[in-house]
Amino acid sequence: MTNPLLEVDELTVDYQTESADVRAVNQVSFTVDPGEFLGIVGESGCGKSTLLFAVAQLLSPPGEIVAGKVIFHGRDMVRLGRGDLQSMRWRDYSIVMQSAMNALNPMKNIGAQFKDTLEAHGNVSKEDVRRRSVEVMELVGIDPAHLKSYPHQLSGGMRQRAMIAMALLFTPQLVIMDEPTSALDVVAQQSLMTKIKDLQRSLGFAIIFVTHDMSVVHRYSDHVLVMYAGQVAESARTDEVFERPLHPYTRGLMSAFPSVRGPRRELIGIPGSPPDLARPPSGCLFHPRCPDVMPACLNHAPELYPVGDSQVRCLLYAEEARKAS
Repeated sequence: MTNPLLEVDELTVDYQTESADVRAVNQVSFTVDPGEFLGIVGESGCGKSTLLFAVAQLLSPPGEIVAGKVIFHGRDMVRLGRGDLQSMRWRDYSIVMQSAMNALNPMKNIGAQFKDTLEAHGNVSKEDVRRRSVEVMELVGIDPAHLKSYPHQLSGGMRQRAMIAMALLFTPQLVIMDEPTSALDVVAQQSLMTKIKDLQRSLGFAIIFVTHDMSVVHRYSDHVLVMYAGQVAESARTDEVFERPLHPYTRGLMSAFPSVRGPRRELIGIPGSPPDLARPPSGCLFHPRCPDVMPACLNHAPELYPVGDSQVRCLLYAEEARKAS
């Protein structure tokens, strides 16, 4: 067995406001193995992007990591200084932001932005910059002629591919992606995800992929982390989640997801909305919306119980986990 590439241990993030501290990520733990594709799913506001930014060490005030560890290459990134983190970014791990139009500089062409990234992380010649820029553009399926193009001259899918190309300039071992397909139509989304998966297989990097799209997770990920109200609601292999979803919230997400194949079925949404984390409910955070709520759920906060190879935060499985132990 190989050692994990990334170990996140009890990571906790607060947003400090004048009225109250909001716990946006609450004691989240997971690992990512070399070459693994981890999908993180959940509704808007459940803490997915905050978790991603905390792992990448890109949080800015009022967000702050108040507890936990992020072990990458044997080093706890939470405790590293700015200089150490700067030397690791892009070389060891890179980030693809949600909106490529906002992440790319509209005042510079794509080639100039690649040049800035390469020169910021090492002494490279003009020829090295040109050669590597052409290589990564070809990797993501864009004609290198577009190195002279500005972001507004590219389609949404091409901008996202350009961002992925930039993330691969140094061939990092981990690529972190924050909903890179959310602004694309289904055809562009399919094309982009196929290219990402092909690149992962050929280059061997691991991916943390944040999304709200269950179809993307189902098709491309190896492992799924389902988040709700800043906590892990369920963690399991992708095939396990889709064959036997354990948490009522996971089942709700899947029931709200339409399928383009098979018999038509009525979509069932999850009633209510995610809780206000400045004033969270007592007990299980999902109990006000849960179809399987029990009296104990109102006062007892569930742990993350092991069920086979999966983990689930639900009192329905507390007895099963106790017997197994």
